[in-house]
Amino acid sequence: MQITAVADLFARAAEHAADFRIALPKRIQRPQQTYAQALAAFDSATPEAGTEARAVLDDLVARATPGLHAMAGPRFFGWVIGNSHPMGVAADFLTAAWGQNVGNHTASPAGAACETVAARWLLDLLDLPREASVGFVTGATVASFVGLAAARSEVLRRIGWDVEADGLFGAPPITVLIGAEAHITVFSALQFLGLGRARVTKIAVDRQGAMLPEAFAAAMRDAESDPAVIVITQAGQLNTGAFDPQDAIIDAARRHKNVWVHVDGAFGLWARACPTRAALAAGVDRADSWATDGHKWLQTPYDCGFAIVRDAEAHRRAMTIAASYLPPVAAGERDPSHFVPELSRRARGFATWSMLRHLGRDGIAAMVERHCRYAAMLASLLSDEKGVAILNDVVLNQVIVRFGADMTPEAGDAATAQTVTAIQRDGTCFAGTAQWQGRTVMRLSVSGGSTCENDVLRSAEAIIKAWRGVHAFA
Repeated sequence: MQITAVADLFARAAEHAADFRIALPKRIQRPQQTYAQALAAFDSATPEAGTEARAVLDDLVARATPGLHAMAGPRFFGWVIGNSHPMGVAADFLTAAWGQNVGNHTASPAGAACETVAARWLLDLLDLPREASVGFVTGATVASFVGLAAARSEVLRRIGWDVEADGLFGAPPITVLIGAEAHITVFSALQFLGLGRARVTKIAVDRQGAMLPEAFAAAMRDAESDPAVIVITQAGQLNTGAFDPQDAIIDAARRHKNVWVHVDGAFGLWARACPTRAALAAGVDRADSWATDGHKWLQTPYDCGFAIVRDAEAHRRAMTIAASYLPPVAAGERDPSHFVPELSRRARGFATWSMLRHLGRDGIAAMVERHCRYAAMLASLLSDEKGVAILNDVVLNQVIVRFGADMTPEAGDAATAQTVTAIQRDGTCFAGTAQWQGRTVMRLSVSGGSTCENDVLRSAEAIIKAWRGVHAFA
């Protein structure tokens, strides 16, 4: 393409992006198309001839926009996801334009160096061991995969088994202890690693979904003679925001001769960056590995998570891809691919560095505190309405709501589902249903960087209106 055409195309893309973002606060907070409608909009025969780039871009926007969710909108509470802050998006534009493959430090010195510094900042902000290594991955799912791969490697190495060379065929068994309300992505990571989803020991939890210390201690006693143990704790339960009692669990775990503790802190780990919430995650720093997201509370664009491992050598051993054509790594150098499953990937560090630089320690702390305060405000406004119950202790940014609290359980399930449908149809805000302790609930996750107090008030009003409409016919 000619220089002028490239400039025009990039400018046009930026124009479309700005138009979409500027319109978000006023548009309905849900897609305007179903999947079937979106599929019909895109469906066509395989192109035989090319089309001019600007026309393709405009056509893409026209076809896609009706089927886009308002995930970056200020009243999106459907899942714990961030807003893809404009600063991170701008850095991500450049990341794509620069076209850097950060497989190693020779291929992209800037990409590798940016990750090195961003990793150091992350460890400082989250107050985790400064000697830990950090892999920049797609999200917390892969971050847990990486952390548990390092765990698998190290606990087997200690008893004389090289899993990287010999696999799991004939390997000593690994006992896995995990809370009964752990997130499904951790079970996926165990599945991918050959440790299995079903052969874990699930630990009983309290009404907030946090592991019971006495139940965990009993499970550890039962595992006393097992050759290797991996313990998985949770920092921020998906529905309630609850934290496993880290100190008590790690104290009991460390009595075993060969144990590794991994923390799933997809969003809750960021509580450590907020002085008023840090106590929730007390003791987390005593673990061996941690998984968290950048595209949640750091507000980076998607495709951003962090696998953090105390033992950098175990991390490298589990992940490093070696080949004769790849450059060697000297002292003081860092190859990003030594800490993630991929050899070729985008330079995720640029958006992370930019968001950390833009928000700073104070900005991140203020944002986390603001979201937690808004969650408590939502819970208070909704609980004042007859027939509405808040089912969790709102300690973080999560609220689970039950409509028809004075009805039979089955009628309450139906009333909750109907209310959520009415909320989504209205489009003032977006929330979804979940199952909590066998019952249907609405989950509100406050994690958007652009959300303000007025958005909370508008959303509470719309939710109550939807409930009253359902209740009137119940």
